[in-house]
Amino acid sequence: MSNFPLEPSPWTRSEPSPWTRRGFLLTAALAAVPGLPADPAAAAAELPDFPADVALYRSAYRNWVGEITADGLWACAPGSPAEVVTVVNWAWRHGWRVRARGASHGWSPLTVTEGTRSGAPVLLVDTAPHLTGLALESPHAVRAGTGVTMEALLTFLEEHGLGVTAAPAPGVLTLGGVLAVDGHGTGVPALGERRRPGHTYGSLSNLVLSLTAVVWDASAGAYVLRTVHRDEADGAALLAHLGRSLVTEVVLRVGSDTALRCVSRTDIPAAELFAAPGSGKTRTLAHFLDEAGRVEAIWFAFTERPWLKVWSVSPTRPPASREVSRPYNYPFSDNVPAPVAELAGRMASEAAWYLAPVLGAAQYDAAALGLVATLSADLWGPSKNTLLYLKPSTLRVHANGYAVLTSRAQVQRVVSGFAAFYRERLAAYAARGSFPVNGSVEIRVTGLDEPGDAEWPGARPPLLSALRPRADHPEWDTAVWLDVLTLPGTPDAEAFLREIERFLLGAFDGGFALTRVEWSKGWAYTDDGVWSDPEVLGAVVPDAVGRAAWAEADAVLDRLDPHRVYGNAFLDRLFG
Repeated sequence: MSNFPLEPSPWTRSEPSPWTRRGFLLTAALAAVPGLPADPAAAAAELPDFPADVALYRSAYRNWVGEITADGLWACAPGSPAEVVTVVNWAWRHGWRVRARGASHGWSPLTVTEGTRSGAPVLLVDTAPHLTGLALESPHAVRAGTGVTMEALLTFLEEHGLGVTAAPAPGVLTLGGVLAVDGHGTGVPALGERRRPGHTYGSLSNLVLSLTAVVWDASAGAYVLRTVHRDEADGAALLAHLGRSLVTEVVLRVGSDTALRCVSRTDIPAAELFAAPGSGKTRTLAHFLDEAGRVEAIWFAFTERPWLKVWSVSPTRPPASREVSRPYNYPFSDNVPAPVAELAGRMASEAAWYLAPVLGAAQYDAAALGLVATLSADLWGPSKNTLLYLKPSTLRVHANGYAVLTSRAQVQRVVSGFAAFYRERLAAYAARGSFPVNGSVEIRVTGLDEPGDAEWPGARPPLLSALRPRADHPEWDTAVWLDVLTLPGTPDAEAFLREIERFLLGAFDGGFALTRVEWSKGWAYTDDGVWSDPEVLGAVVPDAVGRAAWAEADAVLDRLDPHRVYGNAFLDRLFG
């Protein structure tokens, strides 16, 4: 550990000192600004004939880290799917575009693009206030509104003895947002483990049995509610639509819940955990995958001992485990410790980016000491209580994201190759006085979206999911998710992340592995920007998805929304 001092119980603080306020603004204070009631005269002038039963309000848009912002947009919260239809038809007739908004917990410009100005014909449709219904459709299926949060959904399932294999860590995410971008957790079968009925090791989109969306109906000459099932071609495009549609309700296949044990370790060197195959190292990421199947590694910048979490199926509580009855059991991570907040504040306000190694050490110390101080190194309980572990009050950072498809036997090769390149380039930048990364590397491993997991005859895989299997590579059954995190505004971050992207695209180019982008995060880097490299946008992304699947999804989404009501400038460019 470093010698960076920790104050007593720093993770219990809810308010930063004035000295740390600038740093704290990079975290919890970047939530979306609450909506302001609309002035009736202004609403009537700017949105003539807007449905009277749907309340309008002014609202700011902020993405997760505040890199994409827009002020003074019009927003509404329809009270039912029928009201959503009315709003969408109003937007079509008046030349407006509709953007569904959930938790705004994303990085990429799939919802709103940077530069969207107040007064632009862009209407935010908030799903979380009312589209939140939950009901059992059958003993192993749940009907859910797309505005329901993941925490509410998993709590409802737990109350009925049901659950999922894996889920994204933030419980605040809305189900609609998760499904739009093939949201995932971490998990593959341990050696000897078999998939349980109603479960998948792929994305949550792979659990959808049917969905109801607002789509164009040529015979009606209007947008209407339409339900499509998992065996339909249109459904395959809507399962991960990237914001090019608006889904109001889904039916998900679910299975019996199981208790999970989550053991955290901070004692394994990165050189061992991410060692090359054949190195003789025993405590490798592949070893823990074989042992438990569910792992996550968080490798803080300029440190050499990652925080490793290992989940294992454990129907009864192991004697050493602490039973947990609620999620979010890492307060030192969710509530930014004072030393971390102060360092982040100094780096941003004083341009003291050279403190990145100190910040990495402070984050590692907070995790290592916090696990002990809060008795959270060995947890056990219903799956929800260990799968959900990230609150909006955590440190907010920019994140790139990629899924590397490969075979289970090649996971360690992928991880070690990435780790070696990342370490070498980080050291090279530091040697010339540049510190482009001050957060962490996060590594997760999942299965693919095998359509048979849905247990629906003729089920199709999500066309645009990063986890869609490749028919020409049946040996690829696993995806390694790689994210690099750094504070927004860090000098040279884009250039560094461009090098990472180019390495991944070159090293894993379809031979023994293939790189796809993680839709919700950062990709298509130039030396000074993101989501802007023309080659990645125009060729690399559709090639990795597969040109036939890309074209099919684009054609379906165009037919279901020929007027491009659901879209923005970025999506227009991405799909042409």
